[in-house]
Order: sequence, then C-alpha cells, then structure tokens
Amino acid sequence: MAAATVAEQLGPVRAGPLQVGRLEIDVVVVPDRKSVRLTVERDARITATVPAGIDIALLVSSVKGRRRWIYDKLDERTGEVAIRPVKEFVTGEGFNYLGRSYRLKLVDDAGAPVRLVRGRFVMCRDDLDRAEDELIAWYRSRGRAWLPARAKPWAQRMRAPVQDIVVRRLGYRWGSCNRDGGVNIHWAVMQLPPSLVDYVLVHELAHLHRKDHSKEFWAVVARALPDYEVRRAELDKLGATLWLP
Repeated sequence: MAAATVAEQLGPVRAGPLQVGRLEIDVVVVPDRKSVRLTVERDARITATVPAGIDIALLVSSVKGRRRWIYDKLDERTGEVAIRPVKEFVTGEGFNYLGRSYRLKLVDDAGAPVRLVRGRFVMCRDDLDRAEDELIAWYRSRGRAWLPARAKPWAQRMRAPVQDIVVRRLGYRWGSCNRDGGVNIHWAVMQLPPSLVDYVLVHELAHLHRKDHSKEFWAVVARALPDYEVRRAELDKLGATLWLP
C-alpha cells in the first residue's frame, strides 16, 4: 500500500502508512492510548502508536518535533543491520545461548533435531535443509521451559499480573504484552545473557502497569531495576550482533 501524504489524509488519523516529508510512518491506532509514541524498529521501520481519534496535525507535529531523534535512530539501526551476523550451519559455527557461545557439531545421528551436549550444539546432517527452523524451535522450547520461572520473582516484586509467557517470533521487537496479562518474548532473547533477559522481562512486566513509555512507565522499571539504563544500552549494543534470520 502506498503511503498517504499529509495533504491526502486530513482529520483523524487512520491506521496504515503515512508520509511526512521524507519519512514514511507506519501508524498503529490503539484506542486506550493517551499519547503518541514514536518508535524506530530494529529493521529501521518507523512506527507511530496513537490514540483513536487523534488529529493528523498533532501526529505530524510530533513527528516533525522529533525528526533529529528519528534520523539519529535510523543511522543507528542501519549500522546494526550492517553488523548482524550471517550464520552457516557447518561444524564449528558458533550460536549463543544465555550469553555463551556454543559451537555447532554436525553428526550422522543426533537423536533429536537439535541438542546441547557437553558444551556443543549437536545437529544431524540429514536435517540441514530445515536447520534454521529446527534451531529456532529449540530456542523456543528452552524459552518456554526457562522464562516463566525467571519471570516469577520479578512479577511478584513488581506486582505485575502476568498470566502467561509465550515465546515466538516477534519481528524486530524483544517483547510485547496484551491487556489480559499475556507476555510475548522473542525467541532470540534466549541468546542474551540472563541479566539482559531480566531487563526484557521487567520491561514487558512494567507494560502490564503502563502501556506507554511515559515517565511513570520508566519509574516502574527503575524500581525493579535501578540500573536499567545500563542494561538497556548493553541490549542495544549486543542485540545488533545476535543471530536473527
């Protein structure tokens, strides 16, 4: 779908692409939001999450007011894409799990599509045509087993009413949540060190209290993780280097 220009779309904002100068904005309308949130995704897409009924002039003003920040983020994201590794499924290739790198070993019979055995990922040569999907499935399985217990003390400390944790593909987001208390975590999070996994979990649990990224939201995060800014900076740096096909 071609992006509508400001001149073509007057009045209340509609969901979909919107062109503001040289910037193409993907507009997402969320009825219970109170303010505009601009996000530059890790694939360099620009998303505006807006309240229902907001006038397009207010959104355009918000975008123009943050143009310098947007272009700085676009430069940063472009650099991230350039350094993201491309993995080959050959013996000796390294894949991260909870902050450590493990070498891949191809064998004739692994006993399962993917196993972690004595510090090595073991994969059957006969499964190489579906190796990417099998390894992602392994990360998801480990996440389903490991993340709920890891999240439990944080949820108790933050009094966050989490109902379920689902590990899935989330594009270029580390996590998301819904109003029913469900938390989604990207499978790639399982490549991060536990301290950064904790940051992702706390971030999403905080969204169960505050849907936006307001000062109040960050105050919730800071009460649980006083050093969250350090962890967030580490995640931004390390996240760009993870395997994310």
